Amino acid sequence: MTTANTMHPFDEAIQLTPQGDHYRGQTSAKYANMVGPFGGVTAATLLRAVMDHPKCQGEPLALTVNFAAPVADGAFDLVPKLIRTNRSTQHWSMELLQNDQIAATATALFATRRETWSATEAQFPDLSNLGEGVAMPATGLPVWVNRYDVRTLRGHLGLSATAQETASDTVTQQWIRDEPPRVMDFCSLTAIADAFFPRIFIKRKQAVPAGTVSLTVYFHADAATLTAHGTQPVLGYARANRFYNNYFDQIAELWTPDGALLATTTQVVYYKE
Repeated sequence: MTTANTMHPFDEAIQLTPQGDHYRGQTSAKYANMVGPFGGVTAATLLRAVMDHPKCQGEPLALTVNFAAPVADGAFDLVPKLIRTNRSTQHWSMELLQNDQIAATATALFATRRETWSATEAQFPDLSNLGEGVAMPATGLPVWVNRYDVRTLRGHLGLSATAQETASDTVTQQWIRDEPPRVMDFCSLTAIADAFFPRIFIKRKQAVPAGTVSLTVYFHADAATLTAHGTQPVLGYARANRFYNNYFDQIAELWTPDGALLATTTQVVYYKE
């Protein structure tokens, strides 16, 4: 746990400085990926740009990030634009620029929730006979993996240079939280929504060139729920639907230990063989 006088590595990574009508950010070596920064942190930083904006109203309901080009290590600018404010919703667009070139675009929907009838149709994943989980080894993996405590229950990352057979499915079930522990909020939940290895790694049992092209997160909880969740891990469930001609999708759910669905997410990923 970070002390009162020490900023958590995640908060350092998504820290923004106002620059007139935009914000200036800086990639963090602590969240480095194979190329550039971990995409989940980039998505969280884009969301942060709206949440920090003085005209922001409500809480995040949906976020879509399109990665137009690799984000390079170093400084970047974030330009949020308020598209429209309605009675209970706000619509935003954002651009991430480096050297005056767009590296990522995003849209976000914010809403003011009102207490109504609610229900969850999705089912909490079956964890019977899965044990307590196996700690994710960080050796040989990107730096950002060290920023999470991951306990894999099913769908372990088992890479082999000579793998010839494919796995029967791409399902991964894992407990995950920030490392060191950090109280959950919308930005950290956004990053965790991307903290699953590409499903092709699980299916083919090999690491092939791959990268997220588009990521969407739907938030099913409010800020009070996330604060109450505290530093507990969330249960992540991820799988793919189809691999087809250089692209595949993967979908995921994030649950509290007591069965509350916090977020669902989907993304489209490029892969090369």
